[in-house]
Amino acid sequence: MKKLINTPETLLTDALDGFAAAHPGLTVDLEQRIVTRPPSPGKVALVSGGGSGHEPLHAGFVGPGMLHAACPGEVFTSPVPGQVQAATEAVHGGVGVLHVVKNYTGDVLNFALAAELLDDDDIEVATVIVDDDVAVTDSTHTAGRRGTGATVFVEKIAGAAAEAGESLAVVHELAREVNARSRSYGVALSAGTVPAVGRPGFPLGDDEMEWGVGIHGEPGRRSGPLAPARDIAAEALDAIATDMPLTGEALVMVNGMGATPLIELYAMFAEVAHWLNARGVTVSRSLVGNYVTSLDMAGCSITVMNLTPRLLDLWDAPVETPALRWGR
Repeated sequence: MKKLINTPETLLTDALDGFAAAHPGLTVDLEQRIVTRPPSPGKVALVSGGGSGHEPLHAGFVGPGMLHAACPGEVFTSPVPGQVQAATEAVHGGVGVLHVVKNYTGDVLNFALAAELLDDDDIEVATVIVDDDVAVTDSTHTAGRRGTGATVFVEKIAGAAAEAGESLAVVHELAREVNARSRSYGVALSAGTVPAVGRPGFPLGDDEMEWGVGIHGEPGRRSGPLAPARDIAAEALDAIATDMPLTGEALVMVNGMGATPLIELYAMFAEVAHWLNARGVTVSRSLVGNYVTSLDMAGCSITVMNLTPRLLDLWDAPVETPALRWGR
């Protein structure tokens, strides 16, 4: 195992120390392991979090127009309720907080426990569970579908609504709508290596790939021979379209898993765009790059959201975070 680290045990603290140095406009509490920006009085706050190893998710999306706080757990390990409670208390603006939670058992349980503690403090919390992955119904870490790329869409669009001064009820409903309109499918060419483990998370031969993989290296639908980009795009989009009809205008993300060169992600996006255009779907907005990674896994995920005019306007609204910024 070759990693740019000191020790596996100090990796998260070292990374947060570096994040603080790189982004002095954000506040990084190394003891509580939370990343925050100043509260927005009179506006809804957004808090999210999950295991580390998926960078830039979630800390990279803290900033105006998106999250107010992120709670990074250890690598592939959920944040504890105390982290979530501390982050929420630090950023709430007096009119409620939305928790954005990927559908993994530990995340769901610990955010729910934190919400109970916050209720005792008279802080109103609404929660949206992101469960966009169509590859499998249940997996190692979940009851129900996994939460993946749509998390970025939810955080951006709900964040824009909160920035515009919408109520907690409206922000919550928009977050739920984004999740309902989004689907994802991922593939892996190689497994990621958790530093504390020191070996890849699952075996794959030189000519094999994993179809429907999860962002923690959970097994997908099957292992099979390596396929061309056009075949990967077609199978992924067939699975998405079977679960949710794709029509009209779409927001599309081709997301790298951490070790895939950008040239390959653009080649994949070309195939995705061709597939969608051939079926009358207009790709109105897009993201190509690393947004929800899995350490050093090679591969990609495809996320498609059916847009409405309102959702498109909120997507286009200004955002200024370490990993996503436009319009300012």
